[in-house]
Amino acid sequence: MSRASIRYAKAILDMAGAKGAAADVNNDMLQISASIAESAELTAFLENDTIANSVKEKALLEVFDAANNFTKGLFRLLGENKRFGILADIATSYSRLFEEFNGMEKVTVTTAVALDAEMESRVMSKVLEFTNKKVVIENIINPEIIGGFILRVGDKQYNASVANRLQSLKREFGN
Repeated sequence: MSRASIRYAKAILDMAGAKGAAADVNNDMLQISASIAESAELTAFLENDTIANSVKEKALLEVFDAANNFTKGLFRLLGENKRFGILADIATSYSRLFEEFNGMEKVTVTTAVALDAEMESRVMSKVLEFTNKKVVIENIINPEIIGGFILRVGDKQYNASVANRLQSLKREFGN
């Protein structure tokens, strides 16, 4: 993340928070992050310096027409400052700051198949044992781990996947 993207994100969070719109703007930012991550064309469009910033702004206002006014204001500001290339970083920074501001901890659980409700509640209860924050679980499905799970909380990771165990056995027998 660039310092500029964090500054933009903080400024928007401050303004939106003062008007009680921080959660709505966070929903916009999550949608923007997902849209940019899923679309190489959108990324290329935003980063293309030969496309006029007014065209980029108009396109974003049309694509995200239901967005909060603070989000739309961000599009205008990025157009004026010629900074559309950092929109994805701003959206990611905003969501992180929003979670931090609201005492939330994002927990990523990578599994071979989707978590069912029972397993999600078990993970939630275990995570709550060592954090006093509100926990938000993101389930990433990766069949390559074969079974088990990989749990990431903040900067800590616990790898209890079958693939990891097989790698460990391979290293042990290889020596």
